Amino acid sequence: MVKLRETEVILRVCIVFLLLLTACLIGMDSQTKEIAYIHKKVSFKYLVALEAELYIDVVVAAYNLAQLGLHWHSVEQKTSNTKWFSYLLDQTAAYVVFAGTSAAAQHSLLVVTGSKELQWMKWCYKFTRFCFQVGSAIILNYIAAGLMVLLSFISAFNLFRLYSPKRFFRLKSSS
Repeated sequence: MVKLRETEVILRVCIVFLLLLTACLIGMDSQTKEIAYIHKKVSFKYLVALEAELYIDVVVAAYNLAQLGLHWHSVEQKTSNTKWFSYLLDQTAAYVVFAGTSAAAQHSLLVVTGSKELQWMKWCYKFTRFCFQVGSAIILNYIAAGLMVLLSFISAFNLFRLYSPKRFFRLKSSS
């Protein structure tokens, strides 16, 4: 039981680190080039999915920090209601990070390939540093989403071990 708790803390610390690193990569990413005597600056604000991903990363990192704070103060979740709440929040956070990262990846792919129909130019030919930084942020976000899936497995195990294996949805102490 102690190893499972330590694993959960280590996973949460890694997730917070990856999400904050991704938020810094996206938030501080901008590049300016001179194109036909005009200074063009590109940043994450031009891609709505990247801006949404930045906010998602910060909120989910704050949630994981709050969960770490509960573990740090040794607040044991004694009731099944709090374990259900933690389980549902862990699931929601994992799904939201994965969905936001997938949307940012799709939007970034449009920037890489361009679109003649939508008159989008291929940014990565002109703004290579910006594209590499966004690409690395997306990869780190997928790693964080994978770790969050592992964390939700641990959360599910912590919840469902309270229930009796023989009686449907009965707590072990009440059966």
